[in-house]
Amino acid sequence: MKKTLQKAGVRTHADLRENYNTGWKFNHWELKGVPVRIEIGPRDLKNNQVVVVRRDTGVKATLQNENLDDQLSKLLDTIHDDMYNRALVERDANMAVTTNWEEFCKLLDQKKIIQAPYCGDISCEEIIKKESARTEVTEDDKAPAMGAKSLCIPFDQPADATCETCIQQNCCKPATAYTLFGRSY
Repeated sequence: MKKTLQKAGVRTHADLRENYNTGWKFNHWELKGVPVRIEIGPRDLKNNQVVVVRRDTGVKATLQNENLDDQLSKLLDTIHDDMYNRALVERDANMAVTTNWEEFCKLLDQKKIIQAPYCGDISCEEIIKKESARTEVTEDDKAPAMGAKSLCIPFDQPADATCETCIQQNCCKPATAYTLFGRSY
């Protein structure tokens, strides 16, 4: 089975160690990030099937050995798409756009990543980082208090940034792009 899956382009590893119990082996490979675990027991051999367990959801499914390589490839594609879509939804739920400094600071305290107009000057970023740092204690005292830093300039801009001035309060320069800001955790 391992050779068949490898021929189909699926990286595999058969954990045949007998000095560890199955629970320890399952945990070991899960911590390593293996996306699918294939379990083969005596009944599975008799019924010409395997049990696959998805790491991302923990869902178990029984697959027939016939065309296992195709079924597993489809399952891996499904896992990839599901994880990508979950991450995309979470990213979109935690992203905001603003041109207002007070709102910028509030959104930052809500652990959002923020797209804001920015002139691109390093000195402005240093001021943004300093002025957006939290100085007072909040109800979430373990949350990071450091200021915002620029993360990237997204390809998809929410609006024309050249119509705005930089988000930094004392900067009068026109923005070059909406830049993504956030706190490092």
